[in-house]
Amino acid sequence: MILLKGYLKLINVDYRAARTQGYAVRSIYRAALPWIVKLSIEQTQKVNIVVYSFSCDRDLPEQVASIRSFIRHVGIPDKFTVVSDGSYSPASCQLLRQISPCVEVVDFARFMKKDLPPCVYAYANIHPLGKKLAVLISLPVEKVTIYADSDILFFPGAEELLKITGSSDLRPRYLLDCATALDERLLDKTSENFAPVNSGFMVLQKPLDWEIPLKRLAELRETANYFTEQTSLHLAMHYNQGVNFSPEQFVVNRDDEFIYQDRHCSSKVALRHYVSPVRHKFWFHPGLGK
Repeated sequence: MILLKGYLKLINVDYRAARTQGYAVRSIYRAALPWIVKLSIEQTQKVNIVVYSFSCDRDLPEQVASIRSFIRHVGIPDKFTVVSDGSYSPASCQLLRQISPCVEVVDFARFMKKDLPPCVYAYANIHPLGKKLAVLISLPVEKVTIYADSDILFFPGAEELLKITGSSDLRPRYLLDCATALDERLLDKTSENFAPVNSGFMVLQKPLDWEIPLKRLAELRETANYFTEQTSLHLAMHYNQGVNFSPEQFVVNRDDEFIYQDRHCSSKVALRHYVSPVRHKFWFHPGLGK
């Protein structure tokens, strides 16, 4: 018995069971998408907000679930624009539009500003996150504007967003990352890595000034990498006096990666960014299809 317990601990049954469950539920959800997108969402409140997301066809199930959770727990935005990286099929675009009349799908090439610096185009040509950076820089901020990755779920505490977006404080808001995941080549000094920004979610009430991060990117002699996009937003947020959301309510955390439960799902939580190591927990929550 002692040997058996030791073996089960070694292979971490809870972790493997959680991953298996998550992938199984995702497969079922994806197969049911034509039905799920037609289900009405219990929400009548309209909110004077525009929302943008950047995703690919591979992430269609997460994108559908994320949009539906936003509408359910925050309200019906004036517009929810999904910027496709170019891989969404016509059928997938149609599924997204069926979620709500507020949802539209725009191709990356049409959405991107035409006067971006050459360094951004170069990054976008070699890496998907280069495209995401181009999208973030191209966001038209004419009213309260939210950006949300497709792997974010919103929960009942997301009503807190309405207080924030209704505030007279125009400083940008960002997710505080749970670890420092930055491209150190873009940082001038060690002190610039404090309060690391997670680029999965932000709220803007006026456009960001991108001068400093774009200058650093243009001066980069090596190839931009996975962390260059997030680091560019990190610099932009801090040089625009950005304020982080409460990490207890707006969650980016991996402390439950190797256990079965989702430690960060409660009525007080506004959202959780299900980053890659805990992506399977995205699918733990009942009612995703409501």
